[in-house]
Amino acid sequence: MRKLLIFITVLATVVSAGCSSFSESMNSVADAVPNALDRAPFVYRPVIQQGNVVKQEQINELQPGMSKRQVKFVLGTPMLNDVFHANRWDYAYTLGIGSRPHEIRRITVFFENDRLVRITGDIRPQPESERVEIKQEVVVTVPDWEPRKKSWWRRTVDTVTFGALDD
Repeated sequence: MRKLLIFITVLATVVSAGCSSFSESMNSVADAVPNALDRAPFVYRPVIQQGNVVKQEQINELQPGMSKRQVKFVLGTPMLNDVFHANRWDYAYTLGIGSRPHEIRRITVFFENDRLVRITGDIRPQPESERVEIKQEVVVTVPDWEPRKKSWWRRTVDTVTFGALDD
């Protein structure tokens, strides 16, 4: 079935390419197969989340002059730590369905003498007046434990062995 779907997609793309050159039609064929499979019904497209999830509250905690260790504690280990730019950490985050990202966020922190100097990217620290403190109350409900009912066979064995087999 899968081979048939790919064959039909390739055939339709080559026919629709018509007057264009062969190399152009081959490029469009290479793009058409994944695109057709993305649009096809009944094809599973998983939600893919990659990178560091950095929230506004975490960015608000950053202060100029923080050490690299403190920044790593607040934001986590950077997604990209470039060998050629040791004073720059990149935090990237993508969320998408299948091969198409729907949300892309990038945050870059810069250091001088191992101290935080500036932050660039999609999320910036908010001024103190605009910050909203979010208090989350966590309520955990745990159901009462009820022992499983013993089967007829287990009750019989326990009666004969006087419960000696229970560990």
